[in-house]
Amino acid sequence: MLPFSNQKIAVVSITRHGIALAGHVVAALPGARLFAPEKFAAEAEAAAPGAASCYAGKTGEQIPILFSNFDGIVAIVSLGAMVRLVAPHLGKKESDPGVVVIDEAGRFVIPMLSGHLGGANALAGSIAAALDATVVLTTASDARQTLAVDLLGRELGWTFEASHDEIVRASAAVVNDEPVALVQEAGSPDWWPRHTNGRSGALPANLQCFTRLEDVEPERFGAVLWISHRQQPADLSARLAGKQVTYRPPLTP
Repeated sequence: MLPFSNQKIAVVSITRHGIALAGHVVAALPGARLFAPEKFAAEAEAAAPGAASCYAGKTGEQIPILFSNFDGIVAIVSLGAMVRLVAPHLGKKESDPGVVVIDEAGRFVIPMLSGHLGGANALAGSIAAALDATVVLTTASDARQTLAVDLLGRELGWTFEASHDEIVRASAAVVNDEPVALVQEAGSPDWWPRHTNGRSGALPANLQCFTRLEDVEPERFGAVLWISHRQQPADLSARLAGKQVTYRPPLTP
């Protein structure tokens, strides 16, 4: 069973052969639904018994409905066609669903939209494992197996506090091999092997670890990643401005 049982996933296919593949995807994702044109209603029901919805009209008319009602969309449609279908409905990466594209032969699984916050990268990896396909990751942190700033501790229930610009700056520092300070004062120490999509190697060489924020000289680092339950010390506020991301692990009894 794949780890998406608490998410609503729509699997979309517009061809007869694609619908057969979509059935395998739906079977691997608990609670997923197959969406197909009504002319393929019989094929859709055979591929995903009790989990098929068929629509009249154009597929493009379904996209805003799927965007509003599902956490993830898996499309067995060409990448270019899917780009054109979703383009008019894009909002923000914090709120857009993860979108994954699969070729009709089931050889490649490509996260197309909201790879990190929307979960498309993780969803694609799990689908690829179920189909024995190749996942195509294009986000720099995942392609290089380095730290994804906006996913740190997510699997452990951590939340983060940072502006969009601070996340962008910190992410760029990590993938561009700039010195990055990682300060852990709270939370589980096994966040690296439990990183979303998995990380099996050593920590990136450009990360320098600390146990107290006060031990960091902010001017030496492109970004400071702080894992703590504390509030930021007032005397460090100006020196950390624009380059700090704060992570909040759950409080334990």
